[in-house]
Amino acid sequence: MEVMLVVTLIIGFLFSFFFLLPRLIIKSDQTNKLHSDANAKVIKAYNKAAVSLHNKRTDCWIIIKEKVYDVTPYVEEHPGGDAILAHAGDDSTEGFFGPQHATRVFDMIDDFYIGELEK
Repeated sequence: MEVMLVVTLIIGFLFSFFFLLPRLIIKSDQTNKLHSDANAKVIKAYNKAAVSLHNKRTDCWIIIKEKVYDVTPYVEEHPGGDAILAHAGDDSTEGFFGPQHATRVFDMIDDFYIGELEK
């Protein structure tokens, strides 16, 4: 009788292990996917008309290689003074890659990225 009870318990344990564990793993994977989706960054797209509205010292967006940047907080700090405003609300790719910029500017610009230019 005791042997029968032990065998039943073992079979019950194995049954639950093989049938319930995969369901728990799948649920865990789905939860992780939900968390990773929630952390995914949504990339906005702007057309040239929308970017062109941001052409002032106090509201300055620029386009560099089809990417849109809000550089408003940087305008006053720009070492080249008002040169940054020359293409405010427009494409600044040529000026950005000019010889006047140190290589650190390429790392700094990512802080101002807000989206892509619509094609």
